[in-house]
Amino acid sequence: MTEIIDRNFAGEGIYRENILDHYTHPRNFGKLDKFNAEHREFNPLCGDETTVQIKVENNVIEDIKFHGKGCAISMAASSMLLTELKGQKIETIKNITKEHVFELLSIPISPVRVKCALLCLEAVRRIHKKYEGEIVEEVNKKICL
Repeated sequence: MTEIIDRNFAGEGIYRENILDHYTHPRNFGKLDKFNAEHREFNPLCGDETTVQIKVENNVIEDIKFHGKGCAISMAASSMLLTELKGQKIETIKNITKEHVFELLSIPISPVRVKCALLCLEAVRRIHKKYEGEIVEEVNKKICL
């Protein structure tokens, strides 16, 4: 984690502390040895990238992890979202909205940071579609230059 954080940017009091905690100590960060599906998302505007891997058994998210790099908002949103999804039914992903992710963060998200905050949500939505068979595996979905 190399981002220099302006401690005034991220809201007030406990909300700012929560984001900084999830950024410096992200939950569910790493790689799974065995998983059912994975998806990588990249934000070319700022360089944030995340890959989410999911292990599903009996339609329950038994384990879910992410790895990559990103700003405090991106990393905190990933940590918070995956913590919430772990142990839930896979169908839960369909009901997660961008507003819910913003609520998890508990701070106002500027238009410039929206893609950062929603990077992980996009990845889990794609994983859900792959898992449900709605999307054929994509090869090199996005080319990063």
